[in-house]
Amino acid sequence: MIIHKAAYVISSPKLEDCPKADRPEYAFIGRSNVGKSSLINLLTGMKQLAKISATPGKTQLINHFDIQSKASLNGKMDQWYLVDLPGYGFAKVSASQRKNWEKMIEGYIRGRDSLLNLFVLVDARHTPQEIDLKFVNRLGEWNIPFAIVFTKSDKETQKVVSANVKAFGDALKKWWVELPPIFVTSAQKRTGGKYILDMIQEMNKSYNDAHSKAQA
Repeated sequence: MIIHKAAYVISSPKLEDCPKADRPEYAFIGRSNVGKSSLINLLTGMKQLAKISATPGKTQLINHFDIQSKASLNGKMDQWYLVDLPGYGFAKVSASQRKNWEKMIEGYIRGRDSLLNLFVLVDARHTPQEIDLKFVNRLGEWNIPFAIVFTKSDKETQKVVSANVKAFGDALKKWWVELPPIFVTSAQKRTGGKYILDMIQEMNKSYNDAHSKAQA
């Protein structure tokens, strides 16, 4: 995939305020400080598209970015939304604010018709965390398509990262018959992003093919 344009569109406090659901949409979520902004910047090739902060919990709204891309230089231009969702977990906010975030996130994830896939970010430096496993299992209950993206793989040895990825998969097998797509990335080394974009490209193609048939 070749990204031709990536631009901020709007930040919305609730589902009803989001842009019209007229194109494929892919959202990114994870625990606070998991490296979400760095991954989004890696995928789009723009260093400052998503603001990176040392303070967890800075993303507080549903942030839409307009993406224009091609499968190849001579390919047709695709237009889709990349969505940056608030993190969950360790942000230092009040209980009421956390509840509002949870309500906003659930409303968006369960109610956004154009959301084709949710990318759940997990820190590759750590063994499986209960908060991540609970969130993933909740997505299963809601019947939401998702993929797991391990971030910060450069911060540990390959042996440790591989062990943590395997342990997470093994933990999921307690509840899941089939595991979701899994990606291992490093924003620092700029690795792994291509495979995520390849998946998005394939889903865009399926979406566009189905949309063309529906209009025929």
